[in-house]
Amino acid sequence: MESKQNTEAVLKGKIALVTGGTKGIGKAVVSRLQQAGATVVVTARNQADTEGPFIAADLSRAEEVSKVAGFIREKYGRIDILINNMGANTYPGGGFSTLTDEDWDQALQVNLLAAVRLDRALLPLMLEQQSGVIIHVSTTSSQFAIWESTMAYSVAKAALNTYSKALATELGGKGVRVVTVSPGLTKTEAMSTFLEDYAKQVNITVEEMTAQLFQRVGGVPLGRMADPKEIAELIYFLVSPAASYITGTNMFADGGNFPVVR
Repeated sequence: MESKQNTEAVLKGKIALVTGGTKGIGKAVVSRLQQAGATVVVTARNQADTEGPFIAADLSRAEEVSKVAGFIREKYGRIDILINNMGANTYPGGGFSTLTDEDWDQALQVNLLAAVRLDRALLPLMLEQQSGVIIHVSTTSSQFAIWESTMAYSVAKAALNTYSKALATELGGKGVRVVTVSPGLTKTEAMSTFLEDYAKQVNITVEEMTAQLFQRVGGVPLGRMADPKEIAELIYFLVSPAASYITGTNMFADGGNFPVVR
């Protein structure tokens, strides 16, 4: 059995970048990778209570992606782990007629193209060292689009899933693994805001809204939302040497939500 010290040092010497790393799942991932010994660079639009290197950046803008990639190249000259966690479901509900071209464009910029650009900017470092792991954080909403509240978000994340699979196939023989992680309902600040805002729109309580959401997605056998730390543990496993034969797949962490075999 590995000692606790050895377990905590699994990622010692590794350089990791976590986008959207100041809240929710991203924040939990940062903490878990740091615990395992990695040097973790965090990026988000606004700095919060984070330890270690931080870069303020809006990755929906191409020039901001270049800024982050330049920092990594200049300071470290390598990147071992890239967690594309940035994402948002902040677009109008109500279906197709409420979504403007601007809404669709922003959904794609935030939930798809930010990851595409960052991968493109940092992959040359991974290819040069012939090693690296890229995680794309998606959502079960990519397969279960709720038209009244997540249409643009779901479509953009579904595109991310397809891109991630294609990239994994391209890079499989070059030492770089690419994996998608799709959390289900997760108890984050963003989820709380979503429930509060939507409850106000339909004039019900947050508790009633939460119950309706569970019903709308077909129920969750485990009977609760995930804790961000539980998603972080899955991501930690996937970037660790223990997952060295896993690439090109989409790992679902949904409490048993989907009632079908996937």
